[in-house]
Amino acid sequence: MKLVIAAKKSDNLSSAIDRILEGAHGAIGDITDLGGETWNCKERSIEQDAWEELAEDVAIQLKDSRGEFAFVPEENRKKKLLISDMDSTIIGQECIDELADFAGKKDEVSEITERAMRGELDFEGALKTRVEMLKGLSVSVLEDCFKERITLNEGARTVVKTMEAYGARCVLVSGGFTFFTSKVQELAGFHHNRANTLIIENNLMTGEVGMPILGREAKLIALNEEAAIAGVTAADALAMGDGANDLAMIEAAGMGLAYCAKPVVSAQADVAIKGKSLIPALFFQGYHESEFVTD
Repeated sequence: MKLVIAAKKSDNLSSAIDRILEGAHGAIGDITDLGGETWNCKERSIEQDAWEELAEDVAIQLKDSRGEFAFVPEENRKKKLLISDMDSTIIGQECIDELADFAGKKDEVSEITERAMRGELDFEGALKTRVEMLKGLSVSVLEDCFKERITLNEGARTVVKTMEAYGARCVLVSGGFTFFTSKVQELAGFHHNRANTLIIENNLMTGEVGMPILGREAKLIALNEEAAIAGVTAADALAMGDGANDLAMIEAAGMGLAYCAKPVVSAQADVAIKGKSLIPALFFQGYHESEFVTD
């Protein structure tokens, strides 16, 4: 296993990272520096039977800091497929909550969204309920919402473009809507997107969503289908998400990453990012900062 620790240089954690890695129980070999101008990131090999106990210690040492860490297998680190959720993962918003704001129903919709993402509600039923609340909204609101509200999370495009540059297929898989995923696909640089379709009639939202709904199991199917298209297996994939409907694909992927996730997701994921930047997803795969594509 490799213990990878990363933090922005502005967080001044360089000495803490060195101290943890130098004193790590079960450490093997030298410390490798993956950082550059913006990030401190170092990694070290750890004996297989030592990492679980060490993980608790590292978590305690980094608890009140902005440092990110992960224990990852040494083999097959650079993944050949990226499957990522969109809302609150690649972008900083939940699109349906923002749409609901235009209808004056954001509080009600946001509460349902939060419960669904925690796994307390059936995703498909929760989506239908929320979409019904959008009935009567003009289709023009979709464009207004995207332009005024939707922003990429820090590092999102860099993760996608870097993985693409090294041969990975990158796919956005969302329980949200194709109107937004098609735009975010272009903005972040994904090859393809999959999502749900809002039903529109006479330039108004009908309050219905196209069937079948893309939810938890459909995301797992997407992972396997996209792996076949890429000529790889699920073990060669990085799956990223934050909510309960991402769990199936996160558990099935070779590297399942929980991003600012609900507890039920973080508990099952292989690795996690607690801060806002997605850049550690590259370090966990063994990328050096000098390899990042930042166009």
